[in-house]
Amino acid sequence: MITATVYWTGNQDDFLKGRYSRSHHWYFDGGIEVVASSSPHVVPLPLSNENAVDPEEAYVASLSSCHMLWFLSIASKAGFAIEEYRDEAIGKMEKDDRGKAYVSQVTLRPTIRWFGREPDTGQIGQMHHQAHDECFIANSVKTEIRIED
Repeated sequence: MITATVYWTGNQDDFLKGRYSRSHHWYFDGGIEVVASSSPHVVPLPLSNENAVDPEEAYVASLSSCHMLWFLSIASKAGFAIEEYRDEAIGKMEKDDRGKAYVSQVTLRPTIRWFGREPDTGQIGQMHHQAHDECFIANSVKTEIRIED
């Protein structure tokens, strides 16, 4: 079972006027607390928190993290040692046929630094393909996910 607690509290008068803060907290079973909010691009300041993680950012990070964890496992089993893996992933928002905004595309852009022997581009591509195929989050969504290596 996967669990997360999302907690928000507010003021009745502000809430009924639509002037309530969107800042809230995510709590995870390991004891981590993350400050979250709507994006300031969606809900203007000060009703959102620009220093918090918004759900769309978390979605992109979740896809990137899942892919990375599988890639690390696959590379290790193949005998390739990774010194550093950095992904500056980006998500693209669009509107669907009904005019509803959604994350239409996530592009993973990993850069990898290897210890010693490095795989060739074909092997790297195969490891990315396998990581994508194994990633639980990628298997759970319909967003197009791209990988640039």
